[in-house]
This record gives sequence, structure tokens and C-alpha cells, in this order.
Amino acid sequence: MPGDLTRLFAPRCIAIIGGGAWGAGIVGAARRIGYDGAIYLVHPNGKEIEGVRSVRALGEIDEPIDAAFIAVNRHATVEVVAELARLGAGGAVCFASGFSEAVAEDESGSDLQARLVVAAGEMPILGPNCYGFVNALDRAGIWPDQHGMRPVERGVAILTQSSNIAINLTMQRHAVPLAMMITCGNQAQTSQADMVSALLDDDRITAIGLHIEGFGDVAGWHWAAQKAVAKGVPLIALKSGRSDQAQQATLSHTASLAGSDAGAQAMLDRLGIARVEDLPGFLEALKLLHHVGRLESNRISSISCSGGEASLAADTALGHDVVFPPLTEAQASDLRAALGPMVALANPLDYHTYIWRDTAAMAATWAAMAADHIGLTLSIVDYPHTDASDWACATEAALAVRRQTGRPFAVVATLPELMPDDVAQVLAGGGVAPMCGLRECMTAIEIASKTPVLEPDLPLRSGSHHAEAELVDEAQAKADLARYGVTVPRSLVRGKQEVDCCDLTPPFAVKGMGLAHKSDMGAVWLGVQPDELAQVAMALPGDRVLIEEMVVGGLAELLVGVVRDPAHGFCLTIGAGGVLTELMQDSVTVLVPTSREGLRRALERLRIHPLLTGYRGKPAADMDAVLDVIMAVQRYVVDHADILEEVEINPMIVTPDRAVAVDALIRRKAQNRA
Repeated sequence: MPGDLTRLFAPRCIAIIGGGAWGAGIVGAARRIGYDGAIYLVHPNGKEIEGVRSVRALGEIDEPIDAAFIAVNRHATVEVVAELARLGAGGAVCFASGFSEAVAEDESGSDLQARLVVAAGEMPILGPNCYGFVNALDRAGIWPDQHGMRPVERGVAILTQSSNIAINLTMQRHAVPLAMMITCGNQAQTSQADMVSALLDDDRITAIGLHIEGFGDVAGWHWAAQKAVAKGVPLIALKSGRSDQAQQATLSHTASLAGSDAGAQAMLDRLGIARVEDLPGFLEALKLLHHVGRLESNRISSISCSGGEASLAADTALGHDVVFPPLTEAQASDLRAALGPMVALANPLDYHTYIWRDTAAMAATWAAMAADHIGLTLSIVDYPHTDASDWACATEAALAVRRQTGRPFAVVATLPELMPDDVAQVLAGGGVAPMCGLRECMTAIEIASKTPVLEPDLPLRSGSHHAEAELVDEAQAKADLARYGVTVPRSLVRGKQEVDCCDLTPPFAVKGMGLAHKSDMGAVWLGVQPDELAQVAMALPGDRVLIEEMVVGGLAELLVGVVRDPAHGFCLTIGAGGVLTELMQDSVTVLVPTSREGLRRALERLRIHPLLTGYRGKPAADMDAVLDVIMAVQRYVVDHADILEEVEINPMIVTPDRAVAVDALIRRKAQNRA
């Protein structure tokens, strides 16, 4: 981890090395945010840019350099960084590309990046391949292009690995108070987690948004996430990129479920970082958290003067974890007093236009909806861009409700462009969140109403896939797992010519050995009686058969599987099991190890969870037995992490008194044989 980032992010003396056009951009961007500190250009011909004259060498600057922008080629960048470090500079932005991000084109890029880190030593560097930052709190920045930020006293910080996305976000018109915009580049030395940790020391930062392409420093992220929870500063992520795990490991059902970005989602869940899917939702969530903080609950009220908008609010909430609770008797009484008998009372509420322009009556109505048990009250108002003067009463009523009740309150425009910036600023100044877009608002509410729960332990590191991995036969896989506490059926293995049932109790499940997807290949026969064994065995593929007692009284079938994910660690997937696993797509992925309570919460997220708790009069499953099996699988993974590729139980049949692994698969590094 680099040294203190304070000087870099709040510089009083900036040096720009090389890059005439970029230098002009930096000078202009710094002045646009109100920077009044010293700026030096370092250029061998002593040119003047934007009224700033150049010095010919860094050594000619006669005051401590807090931050530098290095706009020279990648090889010269290493030399400049080394010189800045010798001079005791506060930090540098390395603009040049062609480092580790370009290894596919130039193998020397990775070595050059390593040399860059060595040259920096303890001096923080952003990048390489990085645009820099704008600090609207301290009115400073190193940014070689346009930006749309303006000074703020407090606000949200955004970190992104994409400079172009960063530029676009600074131009947002969602009335989000942007305090810091930081681009991260390659994160050769200073990681996003390092930056988050530094920002959390600034009490002016109210929430932090993260555009993440990948998790490198897992331990750093874990520390930063814990610090964010302790500080009460929410973290929100827009995670891009897709794992190649599904292409790397395709033998099991688990691989298809835990492929794509399930591992990334599991990492975010583990860190307590909420996730959004698009930039508008990203901005609205940050804005809501800035203005009202974490919501007490996901129970909301909606008020509008249109039945269509009331219905739209209810419909938009579908698919989001938000609730419109029915009105209480006290609410109904207060509403009747304010509205009279002509309005049907409900939540969402259509209060019609009888009281429009009567600010006091509007405030009384809205205050009744903003009851103590409501996490957030929404007033739906779309301000016309022609003449919005007749809508001033809605703004005044919202501000009055906030003053009178102190409850979280938001005004939301169903169309983002119908929340004027001047109105948004007035609302924000009075503690009312000005929200742009109804769907984005629902996303923000869902995020703001959740309290992050962090796992105490770091996820297990996995490393890269084993190029040559072998499949352990089912009997051996079950025996290995049974030694760790997994319950398996009584069974025996026989050659096809010598089948017998010994003392096993029929009916039997009879399976061909050495196959991954036995059901798909006709290699599983169920309900076999002793006198049918010989005939069934001869019909199965392979030379050996597995004969085992069938499990009766099953309430549900689960899948429990773990795959090696080089990007995130070992991914543990729990889901609906059996032959319909992929069809149902009902699964949750967490990282190994996850606590027993964390696993219980994961099970509760499954759509089939009601089957496990007793559905329509049927008995409940033995949830402790289910958790015992999953914990046993985790212990096996931890002990075999160096050789394991994947392990899967599918299905695990769950009954009122036990959970039994009736099929198991293990794939691990090939063992050397003499």
C-alpha cells in the first residue's frame, strides 16, 4: 500500500510534466473547479500554456510538489516517477498507456509496470493509463479534459477504472453532489480499495460509488468494506465484466450456475457492497443515500395527484424489494381531515387536484403519509419545462413536510428530464431528495433500505485452474465427503457380472460409474428391486455399477457445489437441485468460507425455500442437517484447496430428519502415478 494520499488528492502545488495539449486541459480543468494553488509546467523548451510559463526541469520548482501529472511516454514515465519520489512529492498521475493493460500486444508492458512501482516506492501513484481526479471539496484537480463538476461542501465520491465513463459522470444532470471523481487506471500500486480507505477518513464524503472491472486486492477490499460499515458510509458498485469460469469448468451443473458474474456478485455480497446495473440507477442511489442516508425500512408511501401515477408507482415497485404498507387508522383519520370525503384513501395515494395550490393542505396530506413506520415518502411531481411556476406549491409542500416531520422525504419525477436543476437544488437545500426517474428511484430505495452484513473471514484464495484435472468416481467422491461429515446413502460397488445387494435395503438406485452427467446418458435406474439388479446392471454403460439405498420421504432436492474461480476464490453455489437445475435457475452463490448464519441467509434467498420450511401443511426440512452438509463441504474444500477444481452434490435430498447426498462429483488436479 502506498503512503498517505492526502497531499495527492488535495494539492497546493501541481507539476505538469510534458504534454502541451494535456497541460492546457489540466490548467483549464483546475481553474474550472476553483483551484487557486500553484501550477508549474515542466517542459524543456520553456513554452507557456494558458498563461503558465514552463520550467525546464523538476528541480527548478522551489516549493514542495504535492501532485504531478506525467504526460510523457511510458519509458520516460518511469524515470519521472523516480525523480518525483526522490524530491519527496506527494504523488503522481501516470497518464501513459502501454503497461500491463497492453501485454497482449507488447509483453514488456508487465515488466515496465513493475519497474514503475519500484520507482515510486512509498510515493502514491494513480494509474498508469489514468486520467486523474477532480476534488470538488477542496477545489483542486488533475484532469486533462473537460469536466462538469462544481464546488460542494459535502457529497459523494466516485471511483472508476474507465476515464471516459468518469468524464460522462462529471457531466451528469441528476443533481448529484459530486465531491470526488477519481480514475484508477491499471492500479499498479494504489488500488481502488486503498482509495476507498483514504476517502473514508474524510467526513465530507457521504457515500462512495465504485465502477469496478475486477477485484485484485481482496484483503484490501475486505478492510475497506469493514471501515465503511464502521464509518456508516455506504458503498455502491457498478460491476462490469464477465467471468470466463463457465468456459473453464463445464462438467458440473455448478459451473453453469456459478459462471458469468456470479462470483463477482458473491464478492460484492461478502463485502456488503450494493450493486446496480446501470449508470442512472448508480447516480440515483448515491444521491438518495447522500440526502437521507440508510433508510429505516423498505416500507414506502407514494403520493400523487393522478391515479395513473399511483398505479405507475405500484407497478414500478414490482421486482424491487420495497413495500407499500396499508394505511393505519391514524393515517386515514389525518388524510380524511385534510382531503374530505371525495378521495379514496390508499397507499399509493391519489389525492386528486382538489387541494392543488393549497400548500398547507398539501403539506398536511403528505405529512400524514410520512408516518413514523414509513422508511421513505415519495411525492411524484413532473415539472414542465415550459412554465413550472404553478408547480411551486408542490416544492413548498415537500419542504414543509420535511421541516414538520423530520422524516425522510423525496420528490420524484417519473421522467428524469422533468426534474429541473434549480428545483432540485431548492429541494436538496431543504433536505428533500430530488429523484430523477421512478424506476431508478425504486432501485435506490431498495439499496438504501438494506443494511450490509459482512462475513468476518477473508475468502479462500483459489489460484488459476489446473490444466489437467481428473474426475473422481462417484463412490470415491462420496467416501471422501463422508469423512468430512456429509451424509451419503449406504452403497456398494460391483462389477457388472457380479452384482448383489448384500445387506442393503431395497429399492435401489443403480448407476454406471465414471460419468459426470449420468442421467443424460441413461446411466441411472431408480426403484430397482433385488431380482432386477442383474438385468439393470448389464444395461448400464461402463464396467462397474454403484448400488445404493434410495432415500425416501424427500421434501426437496438441493444442489451444493463449489468451483474454483481464479478471480474471486472458491464459489459455493446452493440451489434447486436435480435434473432441472439449469432450467429452474434458482441458486445463490457465496464465497468459501461463509459462516453458518451466512449460509442460512443464502438458503432463505432461494425461491424453493418455502418447501424447506413446510409448504401447505407439509413437514419442514431439517435445516440444521442441510447446513451441516454445506459446512462439511466447505471444510473439504479448505483442506483440498491446492488440488481441487470442483465438488458438487446434486441432488441432496432433504427430508424432515436428514439431508443426504445421493450424487456427488469431485474434480481435482491429476495425481502423478508411478
